Amino acid sequence: MKKVLLPVVLSLLVLSCKKQAKVDAPSLNKITAVDTLLSDSISIRTLATDADKIWYAGSGGKYGWVPLSGGKNFTGVASHDTIFPEFRALAQTKNDVFMINVGSPALLYKISKDGRQIKQVYTEAGEKVFYDCMKFYNDKEGIVMGDPQNGCLTLLTTKDGGNTWQKSLCTEGLAVANGEAAFAASNTNIIIKGDKTWIVSGGKQSRVFYSDNKGESFKVAETPIIQGREMTGIFSADFYDENIGFAGGGDYEKPEQNTANKILSTNGGKTWKLVGEGTGPGYISCVQFVPGSNGNSLVTVGRTGVFYSPDQGTTWKKLHSATNLNTFLFTDANTIIAAGQKVILRIKLQ
Repeated sequence: MKKVLLPVVLSLLVLSCKKQAKVDAPSLNKITAVDTLLSDSISIRTLATDADKIWYAGSGGKYGWVPLSGGKNFTGVASHDTIFPEFRALAQTKNDVFMINVGSPALLYKISKDGRQIKQVYTEAGEKVFYDCMKFYNDKEGIVMGDPQNGCLTLLTTKDGGNTWQKSLCTEGLAVANGEAAFAASNTNIIIKGDKTWIVSGGKQSRVFYSDNKGESFKVAETPIIQGREMTGIFSADFYDENIGFAGGGDYEKPEQNTANKILSTNGGKTWKLVGEGTGPGYISCVQFVPGSNGNSLVTVGRTGVFYSPDQGTTWKKLHSATNLNTFLFTDANTIIAAGQKVILRIKLQ
């Protein structure tokens, strides 16, 4: 789903929060280092960890990697005729990296991990073509989700390591309501744990689609998150394990609103409840569980800053006011890689 990006100035990210009792997680008491891994005229909404590299893809057809243990950056530019795509989804297998853009024509590329080969493996044009997120189950099986076509969420799947992709049929489990779509905010619309898959939607209706068979069939769960208008609903979700999940978002046009924008599930996404009402972040672009936290601790980024919760979203502490980070990931329990407008940062925590 298209949305306007609001450029802001990124200030130094300083994380601090008090250690909470009964939570097995990093204390996040202080930062030991903040490194700028990339500074460029690019908007980044998707990252992937590959050993000692962080792959990224973004606006202007730009993609590449930044090293975590020294060495040179790698950069590339993909184009199609006169089009320089805006990439918002990135995933990987053992040997290759895949990226797909938003809008039409959809262009899905396969890149060798040494960066020497790039091949277009899928393309699709149409008024309603808009792909939001991509993930792989293993080195052979992958999935891409996109905005509705013919009344259903759109899925692309591969079973041969990304060499060929098949478009799903419109089935009952993927049927959407009028005005229900998805947001390409941070490549976190799809969450995979083993054979289980969760896909989150947003807009005039915002729900969670669940599959226990790698996307062969889906069931859908209603949520209490804010919805009803085009720019409302779930923008990001994460599952700590097969039971504990958290989803966040809100109203993109009212970024300070921090009610009805954070929801928690403890039964594998079957039911959801509102948490942290009137506290913590407003609009959330990306949420991730802290590794090793037993599903208790969360970090979010978005247009109201960077926030931390030690108790599944019940209480929150603002870590910093930086508002131009779109996405992030943990490389370990004490290291965050965050990206957004013109920057990729490594934040070391202790």
